[in-house]
Amino acid sequence: MKRISFFFLLLSAALHLTVSCANQGNGPDGGAYDETPPRIVHMTPPEKVVGTKRTKFSLIFDELIKVDNPSEKIVVSPPQNEPPEVKVSGRRITVEILDTIQPNTTYTVDFSDAISDNNEGNPLGLYTYIFSTGAVTDTMEMSGRVLNAEDLEPIKGILVGLHESDADTAFTKTPFRRVARTDASGFFSIKGVSAAKNYNIFTLQDADGDFRFSQPGEQIAFHDKQLTPSSIPAVRYDTLWVDTIRYDSIRVTPYTRFLPDDIVLLAFKEARQPRHFLKAQRDIPELFTTFFTAPSTHVPTIRGLNFKAEKAFIQQRSEGNDTIHYWLADTTLLQQDTLRFAYTFEAWDDSLQKNFLNTDTLELVPRTTMAKRKAEKSKELAKWEKQRERRHKRGDYSNEQPPIDFLKLTAGVSGTLVPDKNVMIRFDEPLARLDIKGIHLMLKVDSLLHEAPFELDSVAGDILARTLRAEWRPGQQYELQIDSTAFQSIYGRFNNKLTTNFSISKLEDFGTVFLSLAGASESFRVQLLDNSGRVVRESPVVGNRAEFYYVTPGAYYLRCFDDKNGDGRWTPGEWATRQPPEAVFYFPEELGVRANWDINQNWDIRSKPLDRQKPGKLIKQKKDRKEINTHQRNIERLRNRGE
Repeated sequence: MKRISFFFLLLSAALHLTVSCANQGNGPDGGAYDETPPRIVHMTPPEKVVGTKRTKFSLIFDELIKVDNPSEKIVVSPPQNEPPEVKVSGRRITVEILDTIQPNTTYTVDFSDAISDNNEGNPLGLYTYIFSTGAVTDTMEMSGRVLNAEDLEPIKGILVGLHESDADTAFTKTPFRRVARTDASGFFSIKGVSAAKNYNIFTLQDADGDFRFSQPGEQIAFHDKQLTPSSIPAVRYDTLWVDTIRYDSIRVTPYTRFLPDDIVLLAFKEARQPRHFLKAQRDIPELFTTFFTAPSTHVPTIRGLNFKAEKAFIQQRSEGNDTIHYWLADTTLLQQDTLRFAYTFEAWDDSLQKNFLNTDTLELVPRTTMAKRKAEKSKELAKWEKQRERRHKRGDYSNEQPPIDFLKLTAGVSGTLVPDKNVMIRFDEPLARLDIKGIHLMLKVDSLLHEAPFELDSVAGDILARTLRAEWRPGQQYELQIDSTAFQSIYGRFNNKLTTNFSISKLEDFGTVFLSLAGASESFRVQLLDNSGRVVRESPVVGNRAEFYYVTPGAYYLRCFDDKNGDGRWTPGEWATRQPPEAVFYFPEELGVRANWDINQNWDIRSKPLDRQKPGKLIKQKKDRKEINTHQRNIERLRNRGE
């Protein structure tokens, strides 16, 4: 084997002022806390392990050390089929690379921030061990951040890789040449890069560990142009603090800045996901539901094997057809416990990596059969009749009506209603009949109720709901009256009488948000978010403006996306066509809405880089570890002792 040359880079190691270099004390009786990061005092060159294909090296430190989560944080480039073995013993770290070492190749073993001292946890800093099996050692770097394309959330632990080839098949057929993993802030740094080559950069949530995009369920990102590594001399200004409010001096540190260092990769999962049949469930005779693992535009078909499927069902499908409810419109089938049918649906072929139409034979029996239901109703009726006999003995003839199984009906309003909202009426079975004359919207004026006009609309995609619309008067009180038998289901059940009272909120209870957007066309949609990042309102951009009326006072945030395909929702990208995901932007500040107050806000959606747009309060990905400031702990300790 050729002689292996090596050297190491110690990058961004956090060095604090020294109070006690190797003091192991950690309290008033043991001396000052150790503030000094561990220091490498010796390292061995990489060498072959006799009788194996393995290559190993060691790092020796000046104190006891520990390695945090090595399987996640330590990354080897070029990527390895088998992860390296990392052993920690006292002051020594030994790393064994299990794959055969390639000739004329620069290897990097990136420890990230995994190494710290064993007592106080002072981190060594970002450290990478580099060696070469040839005459040339590649020393360039590329760095940046990986964000979730839909919400700009930093992605931790995702793989970032380089390809020298720009062939269309490189990402799907060939493992990466160099790799790195992101930390909790989404940051990555790929080291050991050649200055003489151009690279294509990708992100991959490598589910199967083959270092290439081989499954549509893997999260990916790609850059729209090739990158060329370079470097320039630069200086860093570090502030040396006496304590949290007083600084000692400014230290100027020369360093080499590797470019590009501002790459932003937007990761997404393609809409094309592996679709498999999950299960079919029939709890009651009237309904069964099928579940799939992913959406599809294809609507499954049914061929009855012991019944006629034509016009047998009323379907209620989720967006994407991944959950489909089948109500038995042919009521004669309710008496037939077992439904046997051939079910044809779109599924995913793992070997061919594409969709195909698959047919399964299903046999469904309800958990509660009609016979069991009739028995339960007979039992309930017998119980009621015994109770009636006891009431009659007491001379009580007030309740002579046997229990009725009413169609369940709810009106989604109580208390107050925002002026731009409407009343949602829901029922638990599909309707056969609706009598609009049995519905009355009453406006209360001077303690008297007056009929108010309204419209009752169907709800797209929901056969179990209707929307009651009216020209609501702010500050006024209403009463909704629904007569019994106004609604009848396809199974003959009627609703009971329903009365609900509510009022319309006053205009002065709300704020208004007017936005002027720079850089956003009319294909954009703006979303108003609450403190958890949940979308509470949405508005299209019209003439570079978006408006939100009747906003409840509170703290809000803003996000917008370029709805290029006009489907009203954010759409991910696609690798085969090189279609990037629809662009997303955040307003970087909190928006405070007050009652009876208008906000006029200008928003340049590109005024900040994407990795600095999302407000910190909305970022859910937390840092890997709490920052350890032993120097400040020593200062506080001295203060407490009066020193």
